[in-house]
Amino acid sequence: MDNQIVNDLPEPVVKYFSYVLPNKEKRISEVYLKHSGFFKTSLKSKWIKIKGEQHFLTKQPEFKWIGRTLMFKAVDQFINGKGSLKVRLFSLFPIVNEQGKHVDEAELLRWLGESVWFPTNLLPSENLKWLAIDSSSAKLTYSYKGLEVYYIVRFNENGEIIQLETERYMEKGRLEKWIGKVAEYKEFNGIKIPTHIEAIWKLNSGDFKYADFYVDTIEYEY
Repeated sequence: MDNQIVNDLPEPVVKYFSYVLPNKEKRISEVYLKHSGFFKTSLKSKWIKIKGEQHFLTKQPEFKWIGRTLMFKAVDQFINGKGSLKVRLFSLFPIVNEQGKHVDEAELLRWLGESVWFPTNLLPSENLKWLAIDSSSAKLTYSYKGLEVYYIVRFNENGEIIQLETERYMEKGRLEKWIGKVAEYKEFNGIKIPTHIEAIWKLNSGDFKYADFYVDTIEYEY
């Protein structure tokens, strides 16, 4: 890792990389992750248990997530610059098949935000930039194949990322404020990552927290 590149970043971002990547120089190329947790399908629905597995690539933004509950199987992905979300009731009957530019942008945002699980992916590059805001936050931007996405990233005193905030399509034509809260950092293979993540829509009608996940296992390839 080029120390000069890191040292030229905004102050809280420098502190973050010093904390999560104290001795790492190789960039992670692939990630295999399994999680457990709870999920809500709507504001009025009850929490249901969910298990998921996810495969990420980093040389280009790609991922595939498969989530399973007793009721449905969901496949969320971003591949070759295109995003999609497919849901099957009882793993058999298709009930959701979302595609389009709004989904492309939403899935690219997911890949970027979940890079907190493989933080070498957040090092600056031709596509990824960090911009200073203040001593506890910075703006993260990413561009890819005509898509431009961003997060306002907040850090605590230890250097941990604790929140990512952006505008994200909840559905076609409907941009809403979205927040990801991350916590409970643990060390895996010399890298510190958050193992608890909450996903929240900030709606006019109130907060809608719909995902509460815990990382069970994670594996890296370089």
